[in-house]
Amino acid sequence: MASAATLGAIPFIAPAFDSFASSSIKPNQMSEILNEGKSIIGDYGPWAADLVNDPPSLSFRNDHWKDLKKWKEKALAKTRELVAAPQKGDEIPEVIVKKKYEYDGLLVEELEWQLPYGGKTEAILLKPANAKGKLPAVLGLHDHGGNKYFGKRKITKTSDQMHPMMMTHHQNSYQGHTWANDLAKKGYVVLVHDAFTFGSRRVLYKDVTRIPWGYCKTDGLTDKNPENQKNIDVYNAWAAEHEHIMSKSLFSGGTTWPGVTLYEDQKALDILCNRPDVNAGKVGCCGLSGGGLRTNYLGGLDARIKCAISVGFMTTWRDFIVNKSYTHTWMTYTPVLPNYLEFSEILGLRVPLPTMVLSNSEDRLYNLPEMKRANEILEAVFKKAGAADKYNGRFYPGDHKFDVQMQKDAFEWFDKWLKH
Repeated sequence: MASAATLGAIPFIAPAFDSFASSSIKPNQMSEILNEGKSIIGDYGPWAADLVNDPPSLSFRNDHWKDLKKWKEKALAKTRELVAAPQKGDEIPEVIVKKKYEYDGLLVEELEWQLPYGGKTEAILLKPANAKGKLPAVLGLHDHGGNKYFGKRKITKTSDQMHPMMMTHHQNSYQGHTWANDLAKKGYVVLVHDAFTFGSRRVLYKDVTRIPWGYCKTDGLTDKNPENQKNIDVYNAWAAEHEHIMSKSLFSGGTTWPGVTLYEDQKALDILCNRPDVNAGKVGCCGLSGGGLRTNYLGGLDARIKCAISVGFMTTWRDFIVNKSYTHTWMTYTPVLPNYLEFSEILGLRVPLPTMVLSNSEDRLYNLPEMKRANEILEAVFKKAGAADKYNGRFYPGDHKFDVQMQKDAFEWFDKWLKH
């Protein structure tokens, strides 16, 4: 069994404790387990699961909703209210080009910009070295992986010299590929930026008021010699525990973690769409795991994303309630939203725009029947909207990953809707 560190998502508890993902529990046993009152919140599980109506009040599957336009207006307004992203504003941050060079047939730009808070956001832009005119573009959304020290480097390669931890990450999560580079070579402008609390946007230990952690070891944690793997491991363990604090503070500030992440991803989208080499009418987004989660929110709430591909992050609120909330980041949860939409229907807000969801049948971060139910829900939403051909949900053998076959299928979906 792979360790938590090798999974391209957010497990804060070692997989050894992941009893619902164990091969000893077959998918068709889940209803029996729930009937016995077994869940990650004990015998409260069945009661909590029943709190979520199916379909919720703002689900397009609800018979109350007949008109797609009227439904979208209501559902988008309520979702944006609850996500509570900071005010976006119309200003596009000034972008600084730190470096510009060619690597492996690609023109690489190392960029940075300043948001109204925190340190500067660093990003990598990739496109074919010989490209001319306006190209279709994709916002590449990196994963979480329980590794907040790294961000954009998780899905890009700009030199033959790579950090050993990223070489391992690319192999474990992407079958040795950097999919942002591979997609750019197919004729796309690809922008990959550090998400909120990752890479250049991470919380620096030196900036935090000392907290009496108790169970969280911070001995040896320092912002000096940051590329040392031992230091990175300690930082990532600290950052995992700090998520609870960050989320509570964001709630207290009247926003949510999905809201702040959405705001920052939309600012990056502003920058991408504003480039003279980008066809702003042909822009997509894609990501694995935490990147799939970001795709769900960004693709669902921003119509500039003409084609969205969510990889390795699709299930139901019920799955989180009784099975898997502990394997996922605070970036996932928008309080009260389950009263209005099923989790998969966040991405479904984009209907009828082209949408793809890629899942792994043995993914231990989710329960398979709930992943399948989420897929069926999206199929129903697109079918009711008369856009069944715009949705493509696929399952692949194996654990949590975005392997070469999945990347091939994703690139073909982008080509179909952003090139042709």
